[in-house]
Amino acid sequence: MSMHNPPHPGEFIREVYMKPFGLSSRKVAENLNVAASTFIRLLNCKSNVTPEMALRLSHVFGRTPESWLAMQDHYSLWRAKQKIDMRKVKKLELTAV
Repeated sequence: MSMHNPPHPGEFIREVYMKPFGLSSRKVAENLNVAASTFIRLLNCKSNVTPEMALRLSHVFGRTPESWLAMQDHYSLWRAKQKIDMRKVKKLELTAV
């Protein structure tokens, strides 16, 4: 099922973890063992969750790495659907030879 305007993982982290628990980006970055600027780019939706970051986020926040990657994929696919004009993409008619 297609999701309407799914959140970027950074937005999700801000709303579900940072704000409710009063976490600082520097403290979370320290726990993730990444530079604060790296984590801030993720929070600001300027970078994507990589497999490596998914492992780190999983360890720090307790969700599975797969869930972080799935969230990123849902967001990325939704964004791509907003940009690409599929009317110009033609399906191949495949027949076995």
